[in-house]
Amino acid sequence: MKYEQLSKDILQQVGGSKNVSNLIHCATRLRFTLKDNAKANEQALSNMDGVLKVVNNGGEFQVVIGPHVSEVYEEIIEIGNLKLGTPSEKPKESMSSRIFGVISGSFVPLLGALAGAGMLKAFLMVFTMVGWLSAESSTYLILSAAANAVFYFLPIFLGITLATKLGANPYVGGAIGAALLEPNFTGLATFEGDLTFAGIPVIVSNYSSTVFPIFIAVCFYALFEKFLKKVTPKSLQLFLVPMLSLVVIVPLTILVFGPFGVYFGNALGGLVTFLSEKSGWLTGAVVGGSWTVLTLLGVHNGLIPVMMQNLAHGGDPLSAMLGPAVFAQMGLALGVLLRTKEKQLKTLSSSTLLPGIFAGVTEPIIYGIFLRFRRTIPYVIISGAVGGAITGALGTKSMTFAFISIFSIPAFNPMIPYIIGIAVSFTLSTLLTYFLGFEDKNVKAEPIKKQEVKVDSSKREVINSPLTGEIKPLNQVDDPVFSSYAMGKGIAIEPQIGQVIAPVSGTITTMFPTGHAIGITSDYGAEILIHVGLNTVQLEGKYFQSKVKQGERVKPGDLLVEFEIEKIKESGYQVTTPVIITNTDNYLEIIETTNSSTKSSEKLLTLLS
Repeated sequence: MKYEQLSKDILQQVGGSKNVSNLIHCATRLRFTLKDNAKANEQALSNMDGVLKVVNNGGEFQVVIGPHVSEVYEEIIEIGNLKLGTPSEKPKESMSSRIFGVISGSFVPLLGALAGAGMLKAFLMVFTMVGWLSAESSTYLILSAAANAVFYFLPIFLGITLATKLGANPYVGGAIGAALLEPNFTGLATFEGDLTFAGIPVIVSNYSSTVFPIFIAVCFYALFEKFLKKVTPKSLQLFLVPMLSLVVIVPLTILVFGPFGVYFGNALGGLVTFLSEKSGWLTGAVVGGSWTVLTLLGVHNGLIPVMMQNLAHGGDPLSAMLGPAVFAQMGLALGVLLRTKEKQLKTLSSSTLLPGIFAGVTEPIIYGIFLRFRRTIPYVIISGAVGGAITGALGTKSMTFAFISIFSIPAFNPMIPYIIGIAVSFTLSTLLTYFLGFEDKNVKAEPIKKQEVKVDSSKREVINSPLTGEIKPLNQVDDPVFSSYAMGKGIAIEPQIGQVIAPVSGTITTMFPTGHAIGITSDYGAEILIHVGLNTVQLEGKYFQSKVKQGERVKPGDLLVEFEIEKIKESGYQVTTPVIITNTDNYLEIIETTNSSTKSSEKLLTLLS
């Protein structure tokens, strides 16, 4: 039993079989649901030979094994004599975890649109300041409409994403948000006479750009829809459930949920303003110092509603206080890049630094460097706290939502104190990392020994694209296991057609029963993993249809899997598809295509040995 000892060690370090409530595996990792996460020894697991990474996220304790995960899974089941329960038997999440999970899951699909629109608003501010564009010109007004739309109609977008997260009809959720912005309702602000609904007084508020009213309304709608589906005949549900939902929830929102949400949001925003005015440096130090940890715990998106509420009332100090923490993470990557002599670590630090600086994407830094070298944790916390104290003390605010990067600097006012704050954090983190070092006693920083190269040194192997879609750098994938290159180098594709075709001639070495992941070994020895979507193993095969079997020979262009893109998205999963060379160490270099999009069978990766 090849993986017996590894399986015993993993089971012991997760707290033993009695601590395992449920266990499944996908193409790369074991996914434990533990009764008590505190009993698991993350550090011991991370340092274990045969374990690539440990990720504790979203109620799952994930142990990344790699291509041999199924063998380890079978060993653990046998050794631990595990009788796995159904999902209903999983331990309940705490109320706070569920709340943060709902908030995060509702905003994550919108972050791209919010950040893009926020950056456009920031650039428009600069263009008007330097006189390149007049605020009265038609060009400005058109671009301003593009920048403002997602913020103005935020209740509609949140209605859709929140309803999706809660398992309700997303379009009814969007319609509830739209009702708050519909001209017949907004026109009541100038209505002469008594404003009532069925004799009950109505308070008319401006709900554009608000967050909390629609959150409360859609949460109640999701519960109400479930009730209606239980009592309504199936033959009538198509029209009757949405109609009754709108008839009941929209008036309740206008009469109760909306006013309460506005008051609650204003109270939270007022609290942040009070704290920043009372002691800006202390508030900034706390926010800046804790932001990286909050990001690591996955609860940072829970603060987005407060930020949006502050922006709707003239500016958000939280964004200015946390900005230095993000630049401290970038400084960590630069410090490692300057200090290390290891080629692999230089590649990792440089490839994670650039997306951070230019796009504000720092998760690869957090999972690939920050967590790997625990000695750097205080460097980032201290640097973020110092910079946050500066921006907090000097009263800097963000004027629009934007990812923290060098391009978002114009979004902050006053700008100079913000630049000082992020520069101090970036520089301090870089210097601490460079001069104090980053290696832990428990982390081996030596280069990983390369396996014996299987392909001839004169060979150059081309891997074709298995999908048609938009290209995305692997370090920008919203999964730390892939983005930190723990599984190997490669590239990601946002598919536009739900078909996976064979990228090479070779053998299907792994065909996951759910159809979401395929492993192929090419005739020249390349081990290729195609992972359709992120966390899509949880769909248990829904919306996937396998066309080949494990052990089958394939040639370029053969259809491997068909999948339903829109239904996967509607279920709340991303369809971003990493294409990974899992035996990366066998190659001197893996060259990615420079195209921004690809079609099936076009050249995607070139492997040099």
